[in-house]
Amino acid sequence: MRYCDGYTDLLGPSFPSRRLGHQLVWRPIMASAFGRHGMPVPAEREKAAAALHLNGGQRVLDVGCGRGDFTSFFADRLGGNGFVIGLDDSVPMMQRATRDNSCARAVYMRADAFSLPFNNGAFDAVCCFAALHLVPEPIAILREMVRVLSAGGRIAVTTSYGRESRLVRKALELGAAICGVRVFDRTTIPAFFAAAGLVEIDQQLRGISQFVTARRPEQDTERGRFGPRLTG
Repeated sequence: MRYCDGYTDLLGPSFPSRRLGHQLVWRPIMASAFGRHGMPVPAEREKAAAALHLNGGQRVLDVGCGRGDFTSFFADRLGGNGFVIGLDDSVPMMQRATRDNSCARAVYMRADAFSLPFNNGAFDAVCCFAALHLVPEPIAILREMVRVLSAGGRIAVTTSYGRESRLVRKALELGAAICGVRVFDRTTIPAFFAAAGLVEIDQQLRGISQFVTARRPEQDTERGRFGPRLTG
């Protein structure tokens, strides 16, 4: 672990980023097309904060935080002992986040979203708004996000949606494949949340994006479904 100009690096210089070079180039475009849910950025941030019920001393994890737009916005909504960790494995994104979105209650960490360095149930809210469609195994990230979510905690993701029309879906998949991006169907993410034991699952479809939220029950009987994970 080392501290690098405003962020904590748990990976080191030899760790290969999960995002290839062309994905880093296309990321802003893909985030705009798929990850913003067809809404202006300020409205999207407000929507996300409301879905996560951010209003106090909560522990929040922003997975695939990129340049920290949501991370810093969430941090400003918290009080007491509340904080947000913005996590990404990209050095350029960490550098942008610490340069453009440093603020009180926001901590940036370069770490692997496929193996989150936190204990089970460590966070009251977990989110991912611009990364699931950019990685090769998004379900593995979702599994980790659910694992670190506390009982009663809320989870929210925004990602791609391939529409119901077969022709439109094929066109989107072709364009996305060129950019190394995944196009999700309507059922995969809600079905995963349901299988993980989450409740109050809500999916909102808008254009070619989807916004899905859920909550872990207060009396959580599903904690061991993905197996225990202990970290130092």
